[in-house]
Amino acid sequence: MNANELAQAKNPDLIASLVAIKRAASLARQTAIATNTGIVVVKNGKLCRISAAELKIQDAQ
Repeated sequence: MNANELAQAKNPDLIASLVAIKRAASLARQTAIATNTGIVVVKNGKLCRISAAELKIQDAQ
């Protein structure tokens, strides 16, 4: 389901889920930076590890 489909969903919990996922991702990034650990994400169907140093650079932009 993409962002447009979520925005048009009839279930209010489903609409709010995108905001919750983004909030959780942001908190995971903050925790990784604070503990100097990396995170693993899926980009273009492939697992990618992002180091704390890379997260700091992305956060500054």
